[in-house]
Amino acid sequence: MTDSERYYWDLNGHLVVRNLLTARELKAANDAIDYVEDRCANGRDEESDFLRESAQPRFMGETLTRTRNNIPFLLMLRPPHCDPFRRMISHPRTLSLLRFMCGRGFRLDHGPQFIGGLPGIANHHLHGAGDPHKPYVAYHHQNGEPYVGGVTVSYALHDAWEGEGGFACVPGSHKSNYPMPSGVQDYSEDMGVVEKPNVRAGDVIFFMDGAQTHGARAWQARHQRRAILIKFASRTSTRQGASLWHIHPDSYWDSNIVDEMTPEQRAVMYGPASAPRTESCLLDVDNAGNVSVAGSS
Repeated sequence: MTDSERYYWDLNGHLVVRNLLTARELKAANDAIDYVEDRCANGRDEESDFLRESAQPRFMGETLTRTRNNIPFLLMLRPPHCDPFRRMISHPRTLSLLRFMCGRGFRLDHGPQFIGGLPGIANHHLHGAGDPHKPYVAYHHQNGEPYVGGVTVSYALHDAWEGEGGFACVPGSHKSNYPMPSGVQDYSEDMGVVEKPNVRAGDVIFFMDGAQTHGARAWQARHQRRAILIKFASRTSTRQGASLWHIHPDSYWDSNIVDEMTPEQRAVMYGPASAPRTESCLLDVDNAGNVSVAGSS
């Protein structure tokens, strides 16, 4: 990372890298998305059934606009369709920046996910800014080194220019000390603080997912928005992905360890995940020292 990139990243919470993908890599990725779109819409074979089940695609008319992010189905496509996305998760330029942003032990947490846009798709409200505090995605700086628990890498497959919509953020919000006003969150009164970085096809946006306030402006351009979002995390951060499949004590440990435990004992045996989707791992302690699973008393 250059001195200029380091300064911009620390100050703003996002970074745009120009022309990271070559024309050949862009074509391969767009061809693969075209293939997924066609198979999900029209396929009647076993692979098409797999894609529909794994991707859970959303369409507007006949156009693919979104896929799920917690199953890496784009990495599971048959060659050569998987190749551009496997290249994205190990692109040398991407990895050199992630090593600085997340530390040497960064890893894929969830994604790759396809995000599309057409006129008529509404704003995606602004969210993040580490409120409430979430250490697994928070930004921290110590001993001259930045550290953030979660970084999203957004590869632009089509242009997203001024007034066309797409990724939007509040620069510097990863260091904010005050709650986000509702008018900023829904863009109704953005106070001039919301920025929509301009990108050309092949550019890549890195942003502090969860630490920086971010969302997406409604799509306005005639051409489709196309982006591939890949969610990376530091080695010790666990957000979504496979962690949610193994969070239960019987999976994370072993049933013979936890079978005879009380619900309160089992609560501390759950595996790590930022959004466990259960309150069985949450404990309360009352003034008398009685321990109970959250919501059970």
